[in-house]
Amino acid sequence: MDLLERLDEEHREVLKMIPEELLDLSDVPRARAILDQLFAAMAADAPVIEGVTTTEMVAKGKDGNPDVTVRVHRPDGLEGAVPGLCWIHGGGMVLGYAAMDDVAMQALAASLGLVAVAAEYRLAPEHPYPAPLEDCYTALRWMVEEADSLGIDAERVAIGGASAGGGLAAGLALLARDRDEVSPVFQLLIYPMIDDRNVTDSSINVTHPQVWHRDANIAGWAAYLGELSGTDQVPGYAAPARATDLAGLPPAYIVVGEFDLFLDEDMEYARRLIHAGVPVELHVFPGAFHGSDAFVPMAETSQRWAAERDDALRRALFAT
Repeated sequence: MDLLERLDEEHREVLKMIPEELLDLSDVPRARAILDQLFAAMAADAPVIEGVTTTEMVAKGKDGNPDVTVRVHRPDGLEGAVPGLCWIHGGGMVLGYAAMDDVAMQALAASLGLVAVAAEYRLAPEHPYPAPLEDCYTALRWMVEEADSLGIDAERVAIGGASAGGGLAAGLALLARDRDEVSPVFQLLIYPMIDDRNVTDSSINVTHPQVWHRDANIAGWAAYLGELSGTDQVPGYAAPARATDLAGLPPAYIVVGEFDLFLDEDMEYARRLIHAGVPVELHVFPGAFHGSDAFVPMAETSQRWAAERDDALRRALFAT
């Protein structure tokens, strides 16, 4: 797919500035350093969100799992218990960190009047499945157990994430359902990474070196799955597209771009959720590539994307 020819000028120019080395996962430490530089530059230009306090805290691990650092974003002056969002950052399972979503979570918390808790999960390949997912579960369970001290209504907690974070959120929904200790009421899945098999048309056709592409996706999954990679033993918790039973999951909002490698797997997951009796809202945005809502935030498409995403979360958590 010649992506540059199919994008509008605004998206095309931004995509050209993304370094190809960022997605070369043959050298993960170098990719991480490039991502640090990229997001530092983006953060320098980002607006300052007033009226939200961000606090780094520790979610205590249980059952042999380690403690997990979390970043808690709470609007100032909130009274009583408000809804909460357990947020999981992206990065192909091998990149990223919770603080890179500070501005987005602060803006969301301020706009909706909720508490956002972002999990600092361990990364692959140093920590393959199930370590990252267990860290997310620790953050979610802690968030519910400490709801009173955090000012959160434990009955109105959503889970969400973008890209790898969206895939972890989908896996977290399955894990929470089956363990039956916590009950999130909503899944906010932003172009979720959910199928390790890489057999869909979009997973084959998106190869542009400056957007999340097939080679990077294969490398990310191999790092996350470790010894399970390439086998028929990959569980649905690790790759939710493989889950055979989707019944009883919380309602989901799934959004993905037209030129995203994850387009087909996300659309298929939405279809399967619907057939399992799970309420789903699916949005496919024309002219959008993977991450373009973050890289081109002022574009009309990105603005509409953000507004509709936030409205879905508002309806799920604040419906009377």
